[in-house]
Amino acid sequence: MGMHSVRLREGVALGTLMVVLLGSPALAQQGRTRPAPAPVAEAPVALDQITVQGQGEAGGALLQGPTTTRTTREELDRQQVQSISDLANRVEAGISFNRQNNSINIRGLDGARVLTTIDGIRQPFLTDTRNDRSSTNAFDFDSLSTLDLLRGGSGGATLGSGALGGALAVRTLDPKDLIKGNKTFGGLAKTGFDSTDDAWFGSTAVAARLQQTYFLLQGSFRNGGETKNGGSNDTIGATRTVPNPVDFNQYGFLGKIHHYSADEAHRFGLTAEIYKREDRIQTLTSTVSTAGNFRPGRYEQGEDVERKRVSLSYDFKLPGAFIDEAQATLYWQNVKRNTLVNAYRFTSVVGPYARDNENEQNAYGFNGHLIKNFNTGMFSHKVTLGTELRMTELEQYSKGLDNCPTRPASGLFTGAFTACNNLHTNQADQPKIDGKAVGFYLHDEIGMLDNRLRLTPGVRYDWYEEQPQDTPAYSNGGSRPVGLPPSSSDSAWSPRVRLEYDIVKNAPYVKDVTAFAQWSKGFRAPTASELYGRFGGVGTYLRVGDPNLRPETSNGVDVGVRFGDKAFGGSLTYFHTNYRNFIDVVQIQAPGGLYPQGGIQGPQNVARAEIQGFEANLQYAFAQNWLARGSFAYTRGKNKDNDTFLNSIPPVQGIVAVAYGTERWGAEVSAKLAGKRDDVAATTGTSQGFKAPGYAIFNASAWWKPMPQIADLEVQIGVYNIFDRKYFDAVNVPTGVLAQARDYYSEPGRTVKATVKYQF
Repeated sequence: MGMHSVRLREGVALGTLMVVLLGSPALAQQGRTRPAPAPVAEAPVALDQITVQGQGEAGGALLQGPTTTRTTREELDRQQVQSISDLANRVEAGISFNRQNNSINIRGLDGARVLTTIDGIRQPFLTDTRNDRSSTNAFDFDSLSTLDLLRGGSGGATLGSGALGGALAVRTLDPKDLIKGNKTFGGLAKTGFDSTDDAWFGSTAVAARLQQTYFLLQGSFRNGGETKNGGSNDTIGATRTVPNPVDFNQYGFLGKIHHYSADEAHRFGLTAEIYKREDRIQTLTSTVSTAGNFRPGRYEQGEDVERKRVSLSYDFKLPGAFIDEAQATLYWQNVKRNTLVNAYRFTSVVGPYARDNENEQNAYGFNGHLIKNFNTGMFSHKVTLGTELRMTELEQYSKGLDNCPTRPASGLFTGAFTACNNLHTNQADQPKIDGKAVGFYLHDEIGMLDNRLRLTPGVRYDWYEEQPQDTPAYSNGGSRPVGLPPSSSDSAWSPRVRLEYDIVKNAPYVKDVTAFAQWSKGFRAPTASELYGRFGGVGTYLRVGDPNLRPETSNGVDVGVRFGDKAFGGSLTYFHTNYRNFIDVVQIQAPGGLYPQGGIQGPQNVARAEIQGFEANLQYAFAQNWLARGSFAYTRGKNKDNDTFLNSIPPVQGIVAVAYGTERWGAEVSAKLAGKRDDVAATTGTSQGFKAPGYAIFNASAWWKPMPQIADLEVQIGVYNIFDRKYFDAVNVPTGVLAQARDYYSEPGRTVKATVKYQF
């Protein structure tokens, strides 16, 4: 990382310490009015995950629905959630984080088929023909205020392309999240240690108010090592089961200014944010051997991810006005991912070997919607009208060095330099891509029978275009492209119809009971790599995109019931979705001829797929200070073209927990349960996908506020996978032949996380 990153970490750590010192109990008491203690029965944990209340928040109104659950800042802290894997193991059953491609898996779909948004701004899924890992998790959990998880494709009707499996929408902290009541200053400091990756972490957020203007500054850091697993073989090569040694450094900064009108109906905002993570990996797995071309200690890999954005926002809310609500965001966002190699070759093309494969996207966009409520006779209406406009510039380039001489006139290396035919660098594997996208949506929630019966028809229209731009780095590449590929353009309609009926309203025990059913369609536009990627060369192999790919589409239904509140409530949902035009990589030409090593491979629209399942959530405050909660998910998916199972489908999963809490302290025990997954398809020849055994892991955590009357200081410790169970997350294991021994792909064993948080 160097001195620059060290100073950044030291600066954030020092800032955390200063906030804790400046916010000492004596100072914190001055000029503040402490809120009255909450009723004891509500003290344990606030688990309001049944209904999304997103109005007035960036993108919130677009996520509302019966299949959306929300996790608040309080719940993220209480469950010590600092990654999507933590969320999947402690809060939301049925989701996973696929570390193979750095994406969330929802209802058996991941990658570009799941959309991630940050403050309503969509995140790109950046991949190329060299690396299938993206950066949609490029945010720090300690900077978040809420996290919304939308399951299924219904979000396509408001969010547009990429929400086939669902959407993860996170909202960063606002100044008002820290400034309570009539105070003019507030802050939050947090630090701790996580043995999962031996990481030290810390974050500081401070907010201030000057009349109607609010300010927020937030910074965070995390640095550690490799994520542990259940392996024990610390050898070199394919038999190794412990992870490669890793050193990572991560930091983020967030700044916001919000100005409110006198009646607080209007809010104008300015946000600036930067997130960066750098990983360095000492490779000891099958890539190296003691007598091979690459040897231990001389092969380092790396991955750098950086996201920057500046956005202007406007929010309006004044029920009864000409427009009841409105929200708009104008933004610039830059996302860059670098995949690095720094090595030395010992037997073939002897000498230093380095690669830096970079993908960078600049995006300029506008998101906005308005909401109007009105009545027509016996019907009430809630109309939502919105748009998304986006322009992007995407460039890919691989730079590097090796000891290959200038390519001969024949185009092929021979003799001692034959291996140079496989070493392609200082080139672009795809042209520069200029993208445009336009989306419009309209929905009307029609209320009848005093709004107990609600019918919400709606539709979104999307048009996109990807235009390749010629560059010397592409046209002179080793894959020998002939001319520039054509532009790719298409459009899609994403309709949705939702029906809800309040069977019971304000009942004594269950409170509200609402039955719902919805039908929706969605789509996913091809990525730039799928359209235009081109990597390889004559004498070896060729990986080539297809500019004529059609968008993937979904057609699905959700039926279920939701009921109750935080004291006793939950939801039950059955879903069934058909997918068409799945984009899969296929063998276009068998090995031989000009490409003897691997032939020609590329993406094609080939598959029809079907995914169905059942989801449930439940929470019950069964006694004073006690709370039980549970989450359950069963998913089954098949490729309808060849009647085989989809290997991205997780097994049946459940989370159960019991918590006890007072105003002073609390504790929780929980279990994550998963069935075995035997329904897998062959992926390479006769090689079958990974069969994962079932498992049960148990967790326990406790928190303590030592001085609740004086300072909002909290200490928390959690022990996860208490019995050190060796287990596998099925969707986090590569498909096809495994490069390493089986245990290399196992999940962390027993881990401990300790945190100290202070808010004032």
